[in-house]
Amino acid sequence: MELTALLTTHHHADHSAGNNEVAKAKPGLEIFGGDSRIPSMTKQLKDGEEFTLGSLHVRAIQTFGHTTSSICYYVQDKHNDERVVFTGDTLFVGGCGRLFEGTPQDMYDSLNLKLAALPRDTKVYAGHEYTNSNFKFARSVDGDNSDLIAKAVRCAALPITMPSTIGEELDTNPFMRVDQPALQKATGKTDPVEVLAAVRKMKDNF
Repeated sequence: MELTALLTTHHHADHSAGNNEVAKAKPGLEIFGGDSRIPSMTKQLKDGEEFTLGSLHVRAIQTFGHTTSSICYYVQDKHNDERVVFTGDTLFVGGCGRLFEGTPQDMYDSLNLKLAALPRDTKVYAGHEYTNSNFKFARSVDGDNSDLIAKAVRCAALPITMPSTIGEELDTNPFMRVDQPALQKATGKTDPVEVLAAVRKMKDNF
């Protein structure tokens, strides 16, 4: 296997600190990212920009919220019917990233308009394995959700909980269920963006 490119979701060091060292070791390596804060970046991507890596077709999806330059990478294999999305710190299994730079509206758009529009069978690979702690919180605000309960039980027995799928996240992730009565009741809000903001604040203090 030969390394031909780095897909960097955002500039935070735990996602990009190795870029400079890899770039030195592999001169000419293409390093993709969303803004100039990405170390050793050679190609800054725009929302919806597409490119290929071998048999893989990649589409960049700007997903602001955690930062104001985050990129998710939607990847389809031309040789089969598989598709995955690498979500960095935007979408976690059962959760989402903290709003360090973006707004609740940004994160709502990223999760519930952009990522939610991907096919339900799209596999989700997030940047951190926070699943079990995310589900503890999710059950505190959406405790009657049978899909959530079943997945939380299943994941509790697993050392690695990824991949998830977009469909599973739509059914179990409170940040992608902000239009549901259970989340509205838990927050006392009805506007989906306000529900997301309230759920994020609750999670920050959980």
